Amino acid sequence: MGETEPTIRVQGDVTVIDIKGDVTAQTAVPIEDAYRRASQAGATKIVLCFDQTGYINSGGIGVLISIVAESRKKGQAVRLTGLTAHFQKIFTMVGLTKYARAFPSEDAALKDF
Repeated sequence: MGETEPTIRVQGDVTVIDIKGDVTAQTAVPIEDAYRRASQAGATKIVLCFDQTGYINSGGIGVLISIVAESRKKGQAVRLTGLTAHFQKIFTMVGLTKYARAFPSEDAALKDF
């Protein structure tokens, strides 16, 4: 899928960050920038949507862990959606889903807040 191009949209009082393309250490900057812009805009409820993500490696998981850790410090709630079964398993193994629960659909994630 190539280059990562996150977009930010608002669904009621929830900020959704759509992450498109690969999630790696090399694509960390646009993902971190999208999170930073959402935070600066006052987001307290965030959904990271991976529906259009083709590849996530350990560097990408590290980026996501740092975003979730930062969100906890800021009192933000984060939900994940659009993960393949493989990535759900990996995110659970590394402990990411303890702090950012995964949901099968964006609607389910939005309803959880």
